[in-house]
Amino acid sequence: MSTRADLRSLFLFEALEDEQLAWVAAHADEVDVAAGDDIVTEGDPSGCFYVLLSGTLAMSRIIGGDPVETTRTDHRGVYFGAVQFYLDDESARTYPASVRAITDCCVLALPATEFAAVFQQWFPMAVHLLEGMILGLRKGGQITAERERLLALGKLSAGLTHELNNPAAAAGRAADALRDKVTGMRNKLAMIADGHIAGPQLHKLVLAQDEFVKKVRHAPSLSPIETSDREDELGDWLDGAGIPGGWDLAPVFVAGGLEVSDLDAVRTASDPAVLEGAIRWLAYTVETESLLREITDATSRISDLVLAAKQYSQMDRAPHRFVDVHEGLDATLVMFGRKLGDEGGVEIVKDYDRTLPAIPVYSAELNQVWTNIIDNAIDAMDGAGTLTVRTARDDERVLVEIADTGPGIPPEVRQRIFEPFFTTKGVGKGTGLGLDVSYRVVVSRHHGDIAVHSVPGNTRFQVRLPITEVLA
Repeated sequence: MSTRADLRSLFLFEALEDEQLAWVAAHADEVDVAAGDDIVTEGDPSGCFYVLLSGTLAMSRIIGGDPVETTRTDHRGVYFGAVQFYLDDESARTYPASVRAITDCCVLALPATEFAAVFQQWFPMAVHLLEGMILGLRKGGQITAERERLLALGKLSAGLTHELNNPAAAAGRAADALRDKVTGMRNKLAMIADGHIAGPQLHKLVLAQDEFVKKVRHAPSLSPIETSDREDELGDWLDGAGIPGGWDLAPVFVAGGLEVSDLDAVRTASDPAVLEGAIRWLAYTVETESLLREITDATSRISDLVLAAKQYSQMDRAPHRFVDVHEGLDATLVMFGRKLGDEGGVEIVKDYDRTLPAIPVYSAELNQVWTNIIDNAIDAMDGAGTLTVRTARDDERVLVEIADTGPGIPPEVRQRIFEPFFTTKGVGKGTGLGLDVSYRVVVSRHHGDIAVHSVPGNTRFQVRLPITEVLA
């Protein structure tokens, strides 16, 4: 057992009173540890507060399922183990890290429970200050993290509102135009009836109308040159048939996938006296069907956005389950639609390995990770560049890589990007918690790993997640 003189030579105990030092000497044990042996193991009940007397030890934590060394020291007097013994808190009841002897070591072991009781008697004000500081930092971190999530939700809500507004407005415009076209079609039908068209001819026109509708539903996509050539052909045909305003009607028929041969069939089926009325009636039919298709496309787009929002939030699903990682990635990309693709200046490249198995995750939390990384990538590219999302298998883990063509992350910044509250954005534009939250979700919550590799024009965030469920 250490003498009082030995204990007072340690910086931790040098200011203790004789009575206090006597208590430490009476309750502490000197423990010899052979090289290679574990002194404490991360996650085990925190029974002792340890002080290094001699030798070299290494501290490590489990990250991504593997032990990662965080500290190695031979400094006499360093302490480890139940370092928060003075807290009556769940987090203080297990060892926060593992410590292994690198060489033969001698350590001083103090029972945490007994030491906490006398420590509170010796230094009541210090205990209050320490408790307040630790719990305050923890509470502040939780509040700021919630604020970070709300800010991200606000951004996504604005984007989703914009995305929903476009198809909704398109459907509204198409519905208004459809009302006018239906009215015009009724008028043209009345004109045909006034022409005393024969029953067999009217039947042929109705059949022609059905054929026109089918063609509109399967109208091919044409290049500008092909469109112009077909409009010229149909315009010439309409002029030759004596129908005025042919250049207004030709684009309608071309957009519906119709050709000269289709109009020839109409002329064969109708009397010359009612040909113009028949053509205009069928033009209204084509426009009506085109508007219906536009409404259908718009409402389908709204449904897809709502589905993507549900997949993103996972609001109707269990928090932890086996999922296809691509579902969350695609849903998150939809949320950023206004900044990506046709409307934004960022091109999306998807390189998915669709053979990947479903993996056990907390879907909503993982989607927050994708949100943070993609949002930072878009900001880094300043709205113009290429965003690449790649998935692959990496041994017994799934790799998700999100890359951007921005200016890159300097080495001095790259070392700190996962630190809480560290941000390179301007005041009011970032809390510095997005990547900290991502790190904790991936590493602590999912027992995975997150890393970043960056050079100008190629910044890649790599997230690795276990394929099989890892027990905490």
